[in-house]
Amino acid sequence: MPRPAIDDLVVFLAVARAQSFTKAAGKLGVSQSALSHTIRGLEERLGLRLLTRTTRSVSPTEAGQRLLATIGPRMDEIEAELAALSAFREKPAGTIRINAGEHAAETVLWPAFEKLLPDYPDINVEIIVDYGLTDIVAERYDAGVRLGEQVAKDMIAVRIGPDMRMAVVGAPAYFERRPKPLRPQDLMDHNCINLRLPTYGGIYAWEFEKDGHELKVRVEGQLVFNNIALRLNAALAGAGLTYMPEDAVELHVASGRLTRVLEDWCPPFPGYHLYYPSRRHASAAFALVVDALRLRR
Repeated sequence: MPRPAIDDLVVFLAVARAQSFTKAAGKLGVSQSALSHTIRGLEERLGLRLLTRTTRSVSPTEAGQRLLATIGPRMDEIEAELAALSAFREKPAGTIRINAGEHAAETVLWPAFEKLLPDYPDINVEIIVDYGLTDIVAERYDAGVRLGEQVAKDMIAVRIGPDMRMAVVGAPAYFERRPKPLRPQDLMDHNCINLRLPTYGGIYAWEFEKDGHELKVRVEGQLVFNNIALRLNAALAGAGLTYMPEDAVELHVASGRLTRVLEDWCPPFPGYHLYYPSRRHASAAFALVVDALRLRR
């Protein structure tokens, strides 16, 4: 049996993991037709069908699943070792891929990288904004960012942000038409601007706590967005109440453009943590990034 080329196996892993020629082509920076040609050639040399293709999906066959489970971890180890060789360079180098939510990317990650990267031109950083609880191992990220209470126990977690608070706010013009809510349940009578999160089953439930009593309220309203800027702009325009990190609205509250309510139901909670697998080989570049992000007390 002819021996498959390493490059062919890399292509197979990319397609099998993404279960999409389109996504794999984007990650590898090649055309879909080139990937399809490579996979066909690999299957012909092995004499086995590795992928089942339909017009809507791509999935490994039984043989493909075995190949994926066997060579996937080994290829990851090889890539990690190659990345670790950058420690022998005069300056740390390599690409660091991080998955994070919009707020964490803007308030924690970018300020740190804005200071770090000018001194290390050989370090490249890719930040993918994603509200879902992405599997960073499966999606081949070096690290992810989550709130402290969301980090899996089998991950190494490094505190990178201070404690946070949420805030419920609305424009003064909105409260000219509606009474201010005095308790979370009162939000059911208000026009609320919602956030859609893929991992939380669609619309995010607003979370509150007071005197040890936790409460989640699934509010309703005319508007649903999946980012901070649009929700904030809608609230400023008087379109309804919104629920978001305190630091995103504090200037508008201070200026009187927004009014805060239910503040006594929004206590502090653990802030952002960078997390990554315990088995990850820490290259010089990755270790530098972790240290730059680490919260200094």
